[in-house]
Amino acid sequence: MEGGGVAVKRTRERRRQREAGDSSGKRERDQDGSLSPPAGKRLSSGEALQEPELECLDSEDDLFGDYDSFSGDSSLLAEVNDLEQKCLQSIDGVPDYNKLDHNTAVKPVCRDVRLQSDKNVVHTCSTGNAVKNYISRNGCDTLGIVKEQECHTSKPLDDSLESLPASQLLFFKKSDENGREGASCMDDSRDKISDLLCCNRTEGFKDTESSASALSEPSRRKSLKDHLKNAMTGNARTSTPLVSKSKLLKEAVVSEEIGIIEKTSNPSFVDIGPFYGLPTKVKELLWQFRGIDKLYDWQHACLTLESLQQKKNLIYSLPTSGGKTLVAEILILQELLCKQMDVLMILPYVAIVQEKVGALSGFGMELGFLVEEYAGSKGRIPPIKRRQKKSLYVATIEKGHSLVNSLIETGRIGDLGLVVVDELHMLGEGSRGAILEMTLAKILYTSNTTQIIGMSATLSNVEDLQQFLKAEYYTNNFRPVELKEFVKIQDCIYEVDSKAENGLTFSRLLEFKYSSSLQKMDPDHLIALVTEVIPKYSCLVFCPTKKNCENVAEMICKYLSKDHKKLKEKEKRDLMKDLTNICNGRLCPVLKRTVPFGIAYHHSGLTSDERKRIEEAYSSGILCLLTCTSTLAAGVNLPARRVILRAPYVAMEFLKKNQYKQMIGRAGRAGIDKAGESILIVQEKDRHLVQNLIYSPLESCYSKLLTELNKGIRSLLLSLVGLKIATNCEEIYQFMCITLFNVQPQLLPAEKSLHDVTMEVLEWLKDNNLLKEKADSDSIQNFQHNLEITPLGQATYKGSVDLAYCNALYADLKKGLEGLILEGCLHLLYLTIPYDMISHCSPDWMVYFKEYSQLSPVEQHVADIVGVSESFVMKKASGQVIKKAVDSRTVNRLYLSFILLSLLKENNIWNVAEKFNTSRGFIQTLLSSASSFSSSVLHFCEELNEFWVYKALLTELTKRLSYCVKAELIPLMEVTGVLEARAKQLYNSGYKTLAHLANANPEMLVRTIEHLSRSQARKIVSSAKMLLAEKAEALQEEVEELLRIPTDIP
Repeated sequence: MEGGGVAVKRTRERRRQREAGDSSGKRERDQDGSLSPPAGKRLSSGEALQEPELECLDSEDDLFGDYDSFSGDSSLLAEVNDLEQKCLQSIDGVPDYNKLDHNTAVKPVCRDVRLQSDKNVVHTCSTGNAVKNYISRNGCDTLGIVKEQECHTSKPLDDSLESLPASQLLFFKKSDENGREGASCMDDSRDKISDLLCCNRTEGFKDTESSASALSEPSRRKSLKDHLKNAMTGNARTSTPLVSKSKLLKEAVVSEEIGIIEKTSNPSFVDIGPFYGLPTKVKELLWQFRGIDKLYDWQHACLTLESLQQKKNLIYSLPTSGGKTLVAEILILQELLCKQMDVLMILPYVAIVQEKVGALSGFGMELGFLVEEYAGSKGRIPPIKRRQKKSLYVATIEKGHSLVNSLIETGRIGDLGLVVVDELHMLGEGSRGAILEMTLAKILYTSNTTQIIGMSATLSNVEDLQQFLKAEYYTNNFRPVELKEFVKIQDCIYEVDSKAENGLTFSRLLEFKYSSSLQKMDPDHLIALVTEVIPKYSCLVFCPTKKNCENVAEMICKYLSKDHKKLKEKEKRDLMKDLTNICNGRLCPVLKRTVPFGIAYHHSGLTSDERKRIEEAYSSGILCLLTCTSTLAAGVNLPARRVILRAPYVAMEFLKKNQYKQMIGRAGRAGIDKAGESILIVQEKDRHLVQNLIYSPLESCYSKLLTELNKGIRSLLLSLVGLKIATNCEEIYQFMCITLFNVQPQLLPAEKSLHDVTMEVLEWLKDNNLLKEKADSDSIQNFQHNLEITPLGQATYKGSVDLAYCNALYADLKKGLEGLILEGCLHLLYLTIPYDMISHCSPDWMVYFKEYSQLSPVEQHVADIVGVSESFVMKKASGQVIKKAVDSRTVNRLYLSFILLSLLKENNIWNVAEKFNTSRGFIQTLLSSASSFSSSVLHFCEELNEFWVYKALLTELTKRLSYCVKAELIPLMEVTGVLEARAKQLYNSGYKTLAHLANANPEMLVRTIEHLSRSQARKIVSSAKMLLAEKAEALQEEVEELLRIPTDIP
């Protein structure tokens, strides 16, 4: 209401009736001297109370007015007094309390008085022996009147509630239900005693004896009316802080919404607000964190689909930059807040997981849920079971599979209400696609309550995916910025036109004067295409290889005008300074030449810190052009005005339609550009291939369970038996019938059925000592062969170890026990080198020999134990013939161990990369892979008692490999978005612990830390708060578990 006035109900007609009743009662008492109550009058069915009129009082002096003041003989107090008098009258005389047994407790007359400020309704509920006697004698006539009056008084005002949000209407509805429960408590729970006027604890009955004496001496008795008057007087005298009424009302709305969230335990959907069932605060946070104040029409249509309301699985597909992620996030918030269930979000890459954790941590802190990261070596398996808050698990494909396995094993898969899969087309991508299929199939088989939402920009055979996921499908061609596709052949640029005969329509000729030397250096006219948009607009140039990225960046800079250097000169110098600090005083020579022009390259050869800083500079406009590989298209979102594809190849392979769509999808920035452009540079020889590429359908998504020598299906069947999802051949076959593989029978080998393939795989697992048969005979007639997992099989699936390497790992660990060298970490590093990285290693034999000769005697002994002698390395370095062959896998594995050993000693990727003559990106990839594999080996050893000695050793090694920094920086690097360079800045500025960072002021961080934007500061603080809350919750859960009384105490 305007002016912050307070609405007070005036029921004058009823007040007059009550006053008349009071006068009548007084006359009867004067004449008879008795306590007989006045006769109550029942309301007829056709009789209605007069509609109370609303008045607005802006004064804070007296909110009760003349008639509502409790200082006089008000209607409330009169009603309470009359009811008390009736109860006392019903007692046959006052008992002699001195003659009562001292063990007998005399119960005072008690009432549960509930005041509702929003309706000014008082619900009165009486209990006690006196009340029960009166009710039994008088048939509850008076109570019926009170209930009937209360029912009329409690009638909501539709006009005043009409404009309120759904969450408030729900709150008032709950209040009405509670009121009705309070009014019926005399009939349902007459023997229950409640404290009298809890708000006034300083007064009331002191003990049983004083209560008895008060009843025996009416002249000195303190009546219920007096108690109520004293309580209300005390409340009225309580000082109220000077806070604006609008602020109080706003806080009340939020607190009511949050209160309903906390009290909701029903897993079914509960509408708690006007924003798609969510509180209004969610809409405010979207504006605060994302700048989003309105949803697109397609987003509204998708969120209101009937299939979502019925909790059916859903697949939806839109072009890149269409806003798919926002829909998923709103569905996630609905599950966490409205349905009170945990959520799993599966993303394809570690960088995207970290970005999403940082983006959602702010929502978690404001709305009261946890955001947990599961990527690399991060994430607890199984997750902690939270009692107070719900969790959003943000995971990579591999970590998501491990998480689901642990939930199934602990019987908690039902706690998972929603699974969201981004880039659903990853189902058809190699071994990672097989892992994703396994994860989704297990969820479908083990949980009927978990909803699956899949989204992608590039889906073709949707019918197969719908059948696999039992899902509905929604699609839309909406794109916030129009995308124009072009193809460049020689000097001509053609627009992609489906109506044209050959699919291409001539658009224009390139107008750029090339000298003969420039034409030779830039035959594809990249400089002409780039200079049309930069530096005013941004541009991405996708190149086939990493080396080509660096060459193209340097070539463009050579022929750009020197005027480009003058733009944002200070910001570019700061960027170069940051990159130098990140690399511990070293700067890549290529970046040193290109950054002053606003150009940089971006590929996996850079470290994570370098890539992140370059991405930030590009997003803020310091850099206007990036030359990059195709991995950028599938990674973080970096849109551009123009996207140029240097060639229709990725490495040596011709471009796929899915890859093409992802790359050109980066063109056009919503809210900045009116249109986006993509230009594909084509040689004349590839013209027909490109025409087929542009108009061909997207590649179909096929199951990958049988790829790589049946690697996927072997792992799947092993885990099914290990998790006891299926324990015999028939149950395993039934599970296989719900997989994507079963939906696509064309993938089966010739003349073989799904049953045949399943039985063959089971035989292979038994032959390799991963499964075994166990005969269970309950009777002679019932004899069944059950499958049982072996200890080696258990360790393999628990550690997520590739079945192709499990025997080799077991043999290496067994051999290590015979002579494990703990004086140094080289031997442990050798054992944790990932087997799949060995094939990517090509040793530089001179470097190999130099590093070998610098090893300590103990470390050289480790090399001898694993089977690589110094003489062998020396002969290889000098080019001599080797008579005695040595296993190349062992040699390469030891070489990679040398790289990690140098990295742990120096903590400087740049120096190590230079020493071993390899890229910084390869060094970091090796470090990340070794960290993950070390964690897998740890879980592998935990399942085999013979390897108990490795448990403590690998725990510490995994931690060192995960961060590879000084110990004091590790707590800071646990925070999402904080890498080594940023951790050093924070530590040097005094933010040395997680608590320091969680309680930091983002504005102070911006002023203290160089080149830190406000959005980055807010994300870092939110992530630190979320991590601190997770740790505190975990400790609290542990304390409660320790203090819980066992149920099976003998």
